[in-house]
Amino acid sequence: MFNPDQIARKNILALKPYSSARDEYSGSDGIFLDANENPYGTLNRYPDPHQQKLKTVISQQKGISPENIFLGNGSDEIIDLLIRIFCEPGKDKILTLTPTYGMYAVSAAVNDVSLIEIPLDKQFQPDISRINPVLDDTNCKLIFLCSPNNPTGNCLEAESISTLLSRFKGIVVIDEAYIDFTTQPSWCRQLTAYPNLVVMQTFSKAWGLAAARVGIGFGSAAIIQLLNKVKPPYNISGPNQEAVLQALEKGRQNLADILAERTVLQKALGEITAVKKIYPTEANFILFEVADASDTYEKLVLQKIITRNRHSVVRNCIRVTVGTAEENKTFITALKTILA
Repeated sequence: MFNPDQIARKNILALKPYSSARDEYSGSDGIFLDANENPYGTLNRYPDPHQQKLKTVISQQKGISPENIFLGNGSDEIIDLLIRIFCEPGKDKILTLTPTYGMYAVSAAVNDVSLIEIPLDKQFQPDISRINPVLDDTNCKLIFLCSPNNPTGNCLEAESISTLLSRFKGIVVIDEAYIDFTTQPSWCRQLTAYPNLVVMQTFSKAWGLAAARVGIGFGSAAIIQLLNKVKPPYNISGPNQEAVLQALEKGRQNLADILAERTVLQKALGEITAVKKIYPTEANFILFEVADASDTYEKLVLQKIITRNRHSVVRNCIRVTVGTAEENKTFITALKTILA
C-alpha cells in the first residue's frame, strides 16, 4: 500500500506547523482579542485558515470527503507545495511530458529539483516505452500530467495514465484545469483506487474566477494532511473564499456559450486556407499552425488582439482562447486579413 510518508522529506515529516489564532479558536461568536487584529472595518479579521465552509460545499458537490480536499492559492501553490514536500533539493526529480504547462518546470527550478522532460508522441499522448526507464528511478518523486493538456488541448489516454499510476512508486499529479470543457470523466473518481494520485482543478477557467486565485487538490487524507502542514496559515483570503462560495451557489456561468463558440471558432479557422493545421481540443482554447507564428502573433498584437505565441513549444503554432462571439469574430476577421 502506497504511503506518502515513505517518500516525503524527513524535515517535512518532523515539521511542527504554525498554529494561528484561528487554529486555537475556530468559533464565529465572541469578542476577538487574540489575533492582534484591528477591531474596526469589514476586512479586519483573518479568514478561516482551513476554509471549512468552502470545503463542505465542494465536498457536497463533488461527493468527496473534506479530508480529501486541499485549497491552494491557485493550482500553482499546490504544484509548489507538492515539490517542496516530496522532493529533496539538489537530489530528487520530477517528470513532465512536453509540451505542457510551464509552471511544473518553474517550480522545480525554484526548489532546486531536477526536471526530466519526455516528449509526448505525435498524437500528443504519453509514450510509455520512453517513460518506463524513469519509473524505476527512486529519486523521481512526482509525475505531472496535464489533461486536457495545455497547450495542445487534448485529453491524455486513460490507459496510459492508469499504467503510470500502477507502475510508479511516487505520486502522479493530474492537472485538470480544463476538465469542465470536456466530456471525459475526472480522475477524482479514482482516488480510492490509486492512493498515489493527486488531482488538481481550479476555479480560474470554467468558473470565471481567475482573479480570485483558488485551486483545488484532491488526494488521499495522508497527502492532504501533508499539504495542510506546509501551507501558509491564511493562504486563501476571506473575499476570495466568499467569491468561490457565491459562484458555487450560482453554478458555472456561460459554460455552454464557451463550448458553442469553440465550435464556431474551429469552423472559422478551418475555412482559412493559410491555417495549416487545427489541433483537436477539449479545452477552452484552440492550438493552430500557420506559416510564421511569430509574425502572425505580432500583427495581431498591432490590432490589439492578444493570442499566445506557442512557437517555442509547438513549431509555428498559436494558441487562441475562446472569447465572446464578438471577440471571436473580430479575431477571425483580423486573422483572415493578416494571412491573406
